[in-house]
Amino acid sequence: MSKNISKETKYGGIDISIDAIASVAGNAVLECYGVVGLASKSSIKDNILELLKAEEYNKGVYARKTQKGYEVDLYVSCAFGVKIPEVLSEVQKKVKYVLETTFGIKILAVNVFVQDLKEI
Repeated sequence: MSKNISKETKYGGIDISIDAIASVAGNAVLECYGVVGLASKSSIKDNILELLKAEEYNKGVYARKTQKGYEVDLYVSCAFGVKIPEVLSEVQKKVKYVLETTFGIKILAVNVFVQDLKEI
């Protein structure tokens, strides 16, 4: 997987690192009600469910460019007792808005996967 997303502007080319997208998306996710934190994509497989620190957001956020546009996958841990569909819908809207306004790129899809439920 490429470590950068390239964008052409009238002033020239810009490379946006996947880590930058992960950091911005991760911070946006944590602002959403009902989300406890980001989890690693492999946390279910490895049977280790721990929340990621800010410098590890790239393990829970995957951005890629497809033929139709940019897609972002998020792996989150939600609070027990919240309405999961509503929380995930808000996460999708918030992350899409923040990434589009911050980087000026069109986000085609924000896929959110719940890795864990935590009682808070």
